[in-house]
Amino acid sequence: MDLENDKSTRVGSAPLPEDTIGGALLAALLVITLVNVFVRYFTDQSFAWTEEISSVLMLVLCLAGSASAIARDSHIRVEFFFDAGSAARRQRFAKFSAIANALFFLALGLLSAQMAWDEFRFGDTSPAIGVPKWWYSIWLPIFCGILCARSIERFRRSGPITHHDPETGSL
Repeated sequence: MDLENDKSTRVGSAPLPEDTIGGALLAALLVITLVNVFVRYFTDQSFAWTEEISSVLMLVLCLAGSASAIARDSHIRVEFFFDAGSAARRQRFAKFSAIANALFFLALGLLSAQMAWDEFRFGDTSPAIGVPKWWYSIWLPIFCGILCARSIERFRRSGPITHHDPETGSL
């Protein structure tokens, strides 16, 4: 496993598309929130749509950040168990983690696609501004697909699993 030399995991490497998306979403979230604060401060009124839009932007921001973390192999894990073993054990953990992530986001993506389809089919609208709810929920299956693809990419980059030979003591 040569994740240490992988260019996408190095600090200072070129930004991933998920990083750019995340930056744009964070900027949009900042502008929407600031506009709402100023309007509330000066008029004692609030834009009802800002909370609705902000919630969706925050969800998509988290998913974009997760895709970036998976691509760089910097997602949360229990380092005590990961670092305690041999290189072969770390490689097996990395592969297991990548497959578990891929399966989880595949299942979540399929279920959320069904939810978005139901919202589209039944014509559900959002409470604050009355737009179709599937406009918001469609982003979850899209980003779950991206997360699943990034996990599979991470699995493939971790290389073949090496087995320990008990007779020679080598990997």
